[in-house]
Formats: sequence, structure tokens, C-alpha cells
Amino acid sequence: MPTFKPSALRTANLTMLLCALLLASPIAQAERIKDISNIQGVRSNQLIGYGLVVGLDGTGDMTTQTPFTVQSIISMMNQLGITLPPGTNLQLKNVAAVMVTSALPAFAQPGQTLDVTVSSMGNAKSLRGGTLLMTPLKGADGQVYAMSQGNLVVGGVGAAANGSQAQINHLSVGRISDGATVERALPNTLLHQEIVKLELKESDFSTANNVVEAINKKFGPMTAQAESGRVIQVRPPESMSRVSFLANLETINVALAATPAKIILNARTGSVVMNKAVTLDSCAVSHGNLSVVINTSPVISQPGPFSNGQTVSTAVSEININKEPGKVLKLNNGANLSDVVKALNAIGTTPQDLLAILQAMKAAGALNAELEVI
Repeated sequence: MPTFKPSALRTANLTMLLCALLLASPIAQAERIKDISNIQGVRSNQLIGYGLVVGLDGTGDMTTQTPFTVQSIISMMNQLGITLPPGTNLQLKNVAAVMVTSALPAFAQPGQTLDVTVSSMGNAKSLRGGTLLMTPLKGADGQVYAMSQGNLVVGGVGAAANGSQAQINHLSVGRISDGATVERALPNTLLHQEIVKLELKESDFSTANNVVEAINKKFGPMTAQAESGRVIQVRPPESMSRVSFLANLETINVALAATPAKIILNARTGSVVMNKAVTLDSCAVSHGNLSVVINTSPVISQPGPFSNGQTVSTAVSEININKEPGKVLKLNNGANLSDVVKALNAIGTTPQDLLAILQAMKAAGALNAELEVI
């Protein structure tokens, strides 16, 4: 076991703390068009195939319970010119029926290799050490776009640090790097279209308008025009090649519009994620023996005489959370949801209670944010 000096540990802890602060700090910066949008027509296509894995060490399908494995073997043998006698009872333990999946990337050409995932569909115990036989991979249109074959690599087998324990995870799924060869290219007319369409990953009219203004500023007026809050039409100039234009287009920086207040709540773990400070209005929630009261009152700050100052009025909220008699948590801060969540967690509120309280606040109109439960 490697040993670390106290100074090294302090340095490591300081480095981790600085990294956390940098990640948590709200640095406002522009995003590239390629990070917030996709080019319409540039996408991958899913491929799927059915095949056989052979060479297993007695961990294959039990053919008495998986008749499709036996039928597949007989069909393969017939294609290879071997005819089995009628009524032959095959008892094979080294073969497994599998589904092979992959994705055909945009602009893929014949001869290009793809990674494939091989998953058992029978009752095989393990695919470790197996070899996938030639398997055609088809698209949604039923056409064959790639052929797959090769030796499987199955992970999930390891030993503990002290060597006394062995950890075996999922052994019925394996991968083959460069295990498929593209046999057919998808037709793509992107480089010959007069208009290129950008699709924002998140629909937003303000962001779409900012993208249009940034493109027109770089390439000239009327180059881009927004169809909606998600789709933007772009007309490439004739003086530039299509590839060069798209390369320059993707690197344009665009200022993102302010995102709406949103809360993500995981009902299973109780995790709460907020993308900005969410405001709360005055409300009172009673949930079993738990009560939450939020009172917002104005506080007026009066400047001293002859100071040429101005009277300032600010809203200060008092959050009272009571779960047990005589136990009240008071927070004299602005009406902020993070303060409510902290106070609720401090008194041991369950995720179900937190979800019920937030939903009640949202239904009453006191929670000024979109609430999404996952």
C-alpha cells in the first residue's frame, strides 16, 4: 500500500477544493454553436443483428430450454453444406444466441470499422472467451449495412486488493472493438443542399435569435433565419465550400439566454438540483407533524441625515420549520429555496416529505420555478 505524507495529503485536499470551487463558480461565458446545436441530417443510425457466439467453456445456452439456438445452429450448418440427420438431439453447451448492436455514424463509408456490443438473449451463464460468428447488422429499413465477427472481451471480473475476494459482475454482455465492417454507406445530401438547418438541443426563442444574429454578423445579413425556437435555416455563401463553411459556423460563440428557474428532484435518493436561485412567495405548508411557514416582509433602510443617500426597501423572509414541539428553525434570509431545503435536511426530512412539500408549494403558486421529478 502506498503511503502519503501529511503535506502531500494537504496538497491533494487543497487541489480538490480548488477544483470544486472552480466547477461551482458561476462563470458566464459564450458557447460554441456546435455545443448547443446539431446539423439536421448529421446523425448516427442504430444497427441490430442476431448471431451465435461459439467457443464458450460450458457456459452457453441450455439447448433444451432455448430452441431458437438449436434452430440457428441447424440453419447455419445447412448453409455450410452440412445436413444433420432428422431427429438429431443437439446438446450443446458452448454456443449462445446473442443480439449484436452498434451505431452507424454519419458519413460512414464501406470498409470503415465499428465497435459492437454483444448481448446474450438465452440462458447462457457467461460469454467470456467466446467468438462471434459472422453476423449481418441491419438498419430500421431492413437493409444490411455492416458485418460483424470477432472475439469478445467481457469485463467485470476482478479480485479485491487483498486477493481474498473475487468480484464477478455482468458476464452476459461483451464488446468487440472494430468488430464490424461497414458494407453500405447511407445516402447523405447535406453537402449538396442549398439550405443547412441547425437544430438547437434546447428549444429557446432567445437563444435562437442570438444564434441568428451571431451568424449574420460573421457571414453577412440574411445568411441565417430562425424558423422556430429550435430550427434555424442557414444559407451558405457560394464563395465558400460547404465543409469550410460548416467548420467556421460551428466555432461561432453565442451568448446563451438566461434559462428559466428549474428544480430537479430525485424522489428515490432525495437529491435536489437547482439551476439558479429559485424564489419563494409567502406560504404555509402542513405535512403530517411537519409545518413550513414562509413570511416575507419589507425592511426599509433609512440613510442618515444630510448623507444624500436614498431610502431602500428590501424583502426579507422568515422561514419557520417545525417538526417537533419546541423545535423551530428560523432563517432570516431572502426567500430562497436552498435555505428551505437545507433546513428540512437539518431536521431529517425524508425525500418523500421533501417532494410533498415542494409539490404543495408549486400547486399553491408559491414556488416560482419549474418542478421536475425523476
